[in-house]
Amino acid sequence: VAVSLVSKFDEFSPEILTSLGQVAVGLSVSQIESQIRDEDLLASLPSLSKVRGWNTQQAGAILSKLFHSGYQIQDGRSLAALGSLVAGLDLDRLQGVLPDMVLDALQVPGFATQLEHLSPAQKTVFVHKGWEFQANDPPATDEITSHDSRGKETPESYQQSGQKEGFNSGRSSSSNLSSVFQLIAATGGFKDLMKHVPDELVPYIPKSQLVPVGEFSIQYLNGKSWTQEQATVFFDDVIRTVHDFSSLCASILQGFTCAAASNLDTERLRELAKAMKEKKVQLGKDQLLCLADRLVLHGVPHDFNEYPEDLVLFVSPSDYGAIGSCKEYFAHVGKANVDVLEKGSSQRKQLLAEALDCLKISGPHVSWENAEILGRLACDLSAEYFKTSGKNLLKQLTQCRSFSPDQVKAIQALLCSGNTPLGPPSEWTPSTLEELSGLFHVFDLCILKKIPASVLMPQLKCLLHKSHLHRKDLAAFVKSLRSPRQKRSSELECPSNETITDEKAQDEMLPVDYEDPAFLRACLKDEVFLRNIDTLSSFPFSDEQLAVIKEMLDRLYPDGIPDSVLRKLGGFIYLMDPEDIKKWKFNSAETLAALLANDPSPEMAATIIRQYTDNGGPLNAEALNAIGTKYICLLEPDQLRKIDENAIKAANPLDPSGCNQTTKDILYPKAKRACSDQHNPPQYYECIKPYVGAAPVEDLRALTKDNVNMDINTFMNLTKDAIWRLTPSEVKGLLGKNLPEMKDQQDKSPIKEWIAIQPKSELKRLGFGVNGGTPKGYINITPRNNSKKAMGGQCKFEK
Repeated sequence: VAVSLVSKFDEFSPEILTSLGQVAVGLSVSQIESQIRDEDLLASLPSLSKVRGWNTQQAGAILSKLFHSGYQIQDGRSLAALGSLVAGLDLDRLQGVLPDMVLDALQVPGFATQLEHLSPAQKTVFVHKGWEFQANDPPATDEITSHDSRGKETPESYQQSGQKEGFNSGRSSSSNLSSVFQLIAATGGFKDLMKHVPDELVPYIPKSQLVPVGEFSIQYLNGKSWTQEQATVFFDDVIRTVHDFSSLCASILQGFTCAAASNLDTERLRELAKAMKEKKVQLGKDQLLCLADRLVLHGVPHDFNEYPEDLVLFVSPSDYGAIGSCKEYFAHVGKANVDVLEKGSSQRKQLLAEALDCLKISGPHVSWENAEILGRLACDLSAEYFKTSGKNLLKQLTQCRSFSPDQVKAIQALLCSGNTPLGPPSEWTPSTLEELSGLFHVFDLCILKKIPASVLMPQLKCLLHKSHLHRKDLAAFVKSLRSPRQKRSSELECPSNETITDEKAQDEMLPVDYEDPAFLRACLKDEVFLRNIDTLSSFPFSDEQLAVIKEMLDRLYPDGIPDSVLRKLGGFIYLMDPEDIKKWKFNSAETLAALLANDPSPEMAATIIRQYTDNGGPLNAEALNAIGTKYICLLEPDQLRKIDENAIKAANPLDPSGCNQTTKDILYPKAKRACSDQHNPPQYYECIKPYVGAAPVEDLRALTKDNVNMDINTFMNLTKDAIWRLTPSEVKGLLGKNLPEMKDQQDKSPIKEWIAIQPKSELKRLGFGVNGGTPKGYINITPRNNSKKAMGGQCKFEK
């Protein structure tokens, strides 16, 4: 509607722009650049800064003209005056904003809420960039005095630098890159950092800034949107301070660690568990396992049902029998998030088998009552159950996260047949589709063709996003909903009334209205295509239509797609081959993040990252956040060596446990230096944990004294050489509360080999019944890591 309204104007005076109000969001980049004078935009800033919903391209175009007109960010008020347009600030300009300007801007009512709409890369710059730079850059001139977290005076400096258009400062890059949070932390310590940080940027504060020093108030931590990784840093300090755990918010409680639990007696741990249940805290597998081990150490307590729902997944039916029947037990399991356990894992298979036995289900028929008890466990039933009892299981199936191919076929046949309480698709209503929204991704053509068009069309946008149908099939189906159109493949010119406008380019039915590739080629003009490329990239074009898109990109950019377009490439990234990517000249972390956000294949992602680094793109915090755990293993040794430890410290946690040993060996010493300022042992371990798979035995021995309670999976991912050199007492010190888990893994490498070379008497002292070991009178030959047979040798020692 907004696009249609603003299209009626040929020019935009300050009066018109102001009168448009929220409708101004319909302005296209082309209109902003060619139909509005710089000075008119400047005069309209008070109105335009209040418009909600600017995209990055619109806001960027407006800011570009504002800065060209002479507008400068001189202080906090001139920054805050940008309002919703702040989303258009590029990373380079953001890095040029001084921390005191940001602090002043945050005091202006309403500005902090605008930060919510920034991209992750922009938020990261606000939080990390200066802090990362300040760690490496020495003080220079114009010293100011601040205080470190201990109250000691420390010098900080600003150097003189030239001005950049739109930015007025006599201070240097050192200050320009200083983060607002570093400034707060330096001047007021942890307490003021927590007090002043805006909620919108909380998830982007580096963990190293969250180590409590001295006294602090819980009220400044409580209620903020912490990530689980952040909360683990200060969780131990918080629970030592708080008397009433129920006063804590869910985002703090999710930071629960086994190490922190070891400092609580059983009664206090029960209070903590009840608070987690009350606040509906989502815990991970390791957290739940640790909690269950502590709480049911002496049997399942009678108030067990007051603990987190998912805890029941780590308690056996026989143990639960002390307080309830097996039906009650599996009713709780069915309500729990079974996806905490990996689908197809032995534990989930065992739970389902025991549930079927308890409910006396011997064949594929499941009654409605039993389906209610099974709950989410029904997701693991075979396709035969879906075929026979699907009508009773439908409610449960809508909650499943994924299905096997056989399960999908069974669900499709069930829905298409109409043999469900919902009836045949031809009789479905809007409320029926809402009820089945969890199954949209398995709808096939048999189902879609039978749904009345009047019911389906309002839900079509949602279906287009969720459907797993091939683009061709989906486009063909949507086409069938419309009246037949005359074939235009022979047309070389596009009728004036059929030219694709900005408004039409936003309509998800465009691939259907212009299904003929020749018609699409004739009617989609270059300027409209480029202005709307990010939206068009999400449409279900056919392969033939995508070929037209590829032709346009090749013709427009024969020497490589520019940075500004790469950021908006979206799903069109899949049209690119390695030779296309090698033409790209980008070196912006923001562009890297936009490209990798499209979930490219590992091969394509590796090529993109290589092109970024070869172009001089830094592997800083923003780049590491873009790469993430998903792609970190793709980096080559020369790229990994360019990563600075401050980037690791500032970036979101990475998990290289699935990478090759070379990658782990390069990252570990960097992570160790990055975590070195964590003086609290549990906090240091949480920081280093993702990288500990490459730790030498000397570092592991140091951890044995720190009560880290290493989980068994982390232990099994340590280097074999380090594991084999650890004594049983050292392993006990590492695993702590998790030591009993070793018994379940004793037949798996590398634990099996480790056991084989340990003195039987030492293993016995561990006290959890592990089998094996070396009898007294034998000596062991520690195996080498490169041995083809990773087994220890035994020699009889004769006196």
